[in-house]
Amino acid sequence: MKTRSRLLLAAAGLALAAGPAMAETVIIGMFGNPTPMQAARAEKKFEAATGWDIEWRVFGAGTEVIAAMASGDVQLSELGSSPLAIAASQGVDLQAFMIAHGLGTAESLIAKQDSGIAKLEDVKGKRIAVPIGSTAHYSLMGALAHAGIAETEVTIINLPADQIAAAWDSGQVDAAFVWEPVQNQILQTGTFIIGADQTAQWGYPTFDAWVVNRSFAEANADKLVAFAKVIDEANKEYLADPAAWTPDSEKVKTIAEITGAAPDQVPAILKGFTFIPLADQLSETWMGGAAATMKNTAEFLVKAGRIDAAADDYSGFVTTSIAEAAK
Repeated sequence: MKTRSRLLLAAAGLALAAGPAMAETVIIGMFGNPTPMQAARAEKKFEAATGWDIEWRVFGAGTEVIAAMASGDVQLSELGSSPLAIAASQGVDLQAFMIAHGLGTAESLIAKQDSGIAKLEDVKGKRIAVPIGSTAHYSLMGALAHAGIAETEVTIINLPADQIAAAWDSGQVDAAFVWEPVQNQILQTGTFIIGADQTAQWGYPTFDAWVVNRSFAEANADKLVAFAKVIDEANKEYLADPAAWTPDSEKVKTIAEITGAAPDQVPAILKGFTFIPLADQLSETWMGGAAATMKNTAEFLVKAGRIDAAADDYSGFVTTSIAEAAK
């Protein structure tokens, strides 16, 4: 009897020892924006909620995310609404399951102070840097269309976001449509022209969504709900008292440390995003209307010559079940 007891105890001990080592490693893509979820990331709340060993991979543009998800290298990631429409139109196996944030003034057109650009109409004949295929690119094309400026009347320079500041400093560009924290960096010697909040009002809305491979979602439904809850709780904490997120607050210092943003810039960056509680994301404005937004975006990209064709229906690239369960 004693021998059997010892064997059972030994087996239990081995199981406990093996438990953490057997946790599934999941590669999660993101853009590294200074947002509330970054504080949760630093505090390992995602690992605690899901049981995953997480490798966070920072991407410079949506096109990189599409390639990583199409190859199967990444199963779960942030992805902008414009590249999301591109990926869906190309048949990449993914679904949007929640909104990370609306982009607002967190993506904007900034002009160099000596560029001669004081308003949108002044960009004719100028060099504009933007990551091609990104939400910023979509907003730029929407702004040009609104102003009646043909794409051939400007020089669009395709640069990853992390290379735009260097091109700016070396005089290779006159303006850039880009996101944080690069936007804040070039604003030191630039002028704000328009933000994505304005282009949204003109009919070109943009947001970052969380997307997931379908088969991975089916196998990890409960863990994705837990993942969504962590983001929702982080966003709600910020929304409850934005004024408390000052440069010397622990949350802002944590976000700055993990993203590389300057603490004194983080509060203004946070204000540029629109954070939406999960309970509100199910409305037609956000997830409830995401398929229609994707179709409208794709149709615009077809007219602009960026993709060959739009799909008839994008509803298969959106799921609200995770948000419903996590709200």
